[in-house]
Amino acid sequence: MLGIDAATVSDLVISIKNFLEEEFQEIMVQGEVTNLSPSGAGHWYFTLSDESSSISCALFKGDALRNPIIRNLKDGDKIVLVGPVSVYQKRGTFQILAKRIFPAGEGQLKLQYERLKAKLSQEGLFDIEQKKPLPDFPKRIAVITAEHGAALQDFLNVIKRRSLWVDVLIIPAMVQGENAPPSLISALKKAEIIKDVDVIVLTRGGGSLEDLWAFNDENLVRAIYACPKPVVSAVGHQVDFTLCDYVADHRSETPTAAAETLSQPQTELNSRLIYCQTHLKSNLFKTFQQVLLMIQKFHPRELLNLMTQRIHQSDKRLSQLSLGGRAEELIGLPEARQRVDEGILRLNHAGEIRFKGISEKLNRLEQVLGALNPSNVLGRGFSYVKSSDGAVITSNKDFQRCSSGARVEIFFHDGKGHALKD
Repeated sequence: MLGIDAATVSDLVISIKNFLEEEFQEIMVQGEVTNLSPSGAGHWYFTLSDESSSISCALFKGDALRNPIIRNLKDGDKIVLVGPVSVYQKRGTFQILAKRIFPAGEGQLKLQYERLKAKLSQEGLFDIEQKKPLPDFPKRIAVITAEHGAALQDFLNVIKRRSLWVDVLIIPAMVQGENAPPSLISALKKAEIIKDVDVIVLTRGGGSLEDLWAFNDENLVRAIYACPKPVVSAVGHQVDFTLCDYVADHRSETPTAAAETLSQPQTELNSRLIYCQTHLKSNLFKTFQQVLLMIQKFHPRELLNLMTQRIHQSDKRLSQLSLGGRAEELIGLPEARQRVDEGILRLNHAGEIRFKGISEKLNRLEQVLGALNPSNVLGRGFSYVKSSDGAVITSNKDFQRCSSGARVEIFFHDGKGHALKD
């Protein structure tokens, strides 16, 4: 046993996951809802069961918004759901990821539609890789529809209004009833063998599911898939979806939308041509104006006027170069005189200001000296004493130095007197 290589749990689960998800990409199953519970993120989880079996199901937020019926479901309701089988790798369990939900009693046509859609989808008829591109500038368009229907008139009106060149080939066919699918297939085969047809449009107006049922025919869907030429499905209105819409190379919501799609490149080309025409006219007009100005500019009369102007300009420049009588101007004598006069004025003004300042200063000093004059002090009742040698006696100490009987002079404001020291 030691020599046997055993698979890991992950390998086993991954193998089962790849097998189941590839084998059951879209299934339709009917059952009773139990354990219904919403999550805070907007997802819904429930169990779909019958008398003997049950399976887990999940409806994620984006799909829940497209299936508002989920809000009104309750445990015990019977539904039909469509979606792929998925394996939750972490726990090794599988579940159905619901994409569409219908009440179980909605009708056999809807169930038949979903079963056939799931079958054809698994066969790859709806794969994007299988779709053929539409021609940018189709020369001939084959329209398969009722000969006197409103859809045909809507398509033709848009083509006439928007396209520059296109040939519309009408291939009448029944678009409703039991005989409609063979009629549509026959018309499709006719369009295939016409060499000049670039694209085929399959169209009719809106209606109920029963009215549009011919476009859910399996043989018609397979015929469109096998058609070597691009096919545009424009059946019903915006909310109507048929199996022809899924298998066609391009789906348009209405016949008018199909005509707009096929004529759009021509419409854009026409707009570009109009734009180029407008700018070409504008550029031609500008060029014409420039040529006209050049002709006027180089007219002999204009050249003569130009030469005359240049001669006058040259004469003026020559007159400016004459030095006679311009000596003072050239050496700048007037400016120098003006500067000297301005200097004299500034010097006189500065001298006056300086003299005025000195006079005011002398007056202030004179007042200060007057205030300090001893004579003015004696006039207020004071006097001073000088010794015999003429020194002013300013203190009692100086007075005591004088010898006894020495003669001193006493000065008053109106004269002086003499005295002897004791």
